[in-house]
Amino acid sequence: MGDPFGFMEYERKEPFCASIKERIKNYNEFHTPLSEKEQKLQGERCMNCGVPFCQSGMMIGGMISGCPLNNLIPEWNYLVSVGAWKQAYERLKLTNNFPEFTSRVCPALCEKACTCGANGQPVTVRSNEYSIIEQAYSEGLARPQPPKVRTGKKIAVIGSGPSGLAAADQLNKRGHSVTVYERSDRVGGLLMYGIPNMKLEKHIIKRKIDIMKAEGITFVTNINVGKDISADDILKQYDRVILACGASNPRDIAVKGRDAKGIYFAVDFLKSTTKALLDNTDDYINAKDKNVIVIGGGDTGNDCVGTCVRHGAKSIIQLEMMPKLPETRAENNPWPEYPRIFKTDYGQEEAAEIYGNDPRVYQTTVKEFLADENGNLTGAVLVKVKFEGGKLLQIENSEYTVNADLVLIAAGFLGSESYISQAFDVQTDKRSNISTEKNSHKTSIDKIYTAGDVHIGQSLVVRAIREGRDCAKEVDFDLMGYTNL
Repeated sequence: MGDPFGFMEYERKEPFCASIKERIKNYNEFHTPLSEKEQKLQGERCMNCGVPFCQSGMMIGGMISGCPLNNLIPEWNYLVSVGAWKQAYERLKLTNNFPEFTSRVCPALCEKACTCGANGQPVTVRSNEYSIIEQAYSEGLARPQPPKVRTGKKIAVIGSGPSGLAAADQLNKRGHSVTVYERSDRVGGLLMYGIPNMKLEKHIIKRKIDIMKAEGITFVTNINVGKDISADDILKQYDRVILACGASNPRDIAVKGRDAKGIYFAVDFLKSTTKALLDNTDDYINAKDKNVIVIGGGDTGNDCVGTCVRHGAKSIIQLEMMPKLPETRAENNPWPEYPRIFKTDYGQEEAAEIYGNDPRVYQTTVKEFLADENGNLTGAVLVKVKFEGGKLLQIENSEYTVNADLVLIAAGFLGSESYISQAFDVQTDKRSNISTEKNSHKTSIDKIYTAGDVHIGQSLVVRAIREGRDCAKEVDFDLMGYTNL
């Protein structure tokens, strides 16, 4: 601990956020970091408490409390406070392969469990993490460090999302030769095409991938394993295989009129915008001058809202089936449980200012899509809903019609696409996730492991990284008879 009274002497201060009218002019990240002096004071606010829930990553009340990576948060908060950036980076990298990603996109479970936040404002853990990793890059500390000895073992990682990248990074550091296969044209999976530039600019991903390449990892893009190359061919070439393909099977909305032109899954919409920006083309799903309905109130739905604002949408409605959450913790949701409280994210803030009202409509879903004689979407019939006895019920006589030219379905994911599990003949559970024994990443087929959303279902980037790290440890032990990962 730096200053034992720092949490009382200094107020929480976050990075400067650009005004809404300025930031919606482009797709860039819009937070300006604090000065080094100011960031040190934020590090001083850490209490180094006796039971640091911030780094616990345990399940409390059915939800994760604290960091799933068990980041050594009090330690590097202190090191930030005294300006020991090199040591802070070394402590951060012990548990987190990609702080350049998590410090931008993680919902900061650590801050929700911070003791300072129990009766006040939590420590700016995510901002501190951001400062550590960016300082490391500026000082040349994050340079490539290839392993000095190779084991001769070859591993294939199928999927280049956060879990696949984490597994590859760990196993490469151990000295194994790792090849990562990605079916898309660019490496990154969810990070590249599932998260918009406003939250994670793509040159940040490339910066890290270039380091991983320099450290000896091979990346193969535009190859869809299970289709372009068979599972048998992969198994013949490699000693072990890790399936880290994500949960990319989106949940659909099965209502009348679903086949109307102008209805897309959120991930396809977000990918089209990101790819157009990267390729410098105008070939994308455009929301300009359109009445947009976003179905789903989660992070992906919010990303769709923010992207549509930047496109210049005429109007935006975001549908949520659940009731609006309370402004403060309910009695049955005490600290350090994850707070089930109302929050307004960047896209919703932007829509509220541009269109004059919060885009969210609660306890509402689509009953029917409407189309013209050419099959083009023209509107939607919405209906109020309620939960009774664990069932979702439509409220009678609550229907109303709204105009809609574009609908984006952000209702989550049902699990992985089945072709990859069928190609490798691994067992899956009822949600189509690749199944393993409890606390294991070994599949039903010898030499094949799994990690990330394809294993545990749709989750957070930080959990995917933890999955990749844990899987790498198992694979290393299997290959070598011991592990130091």
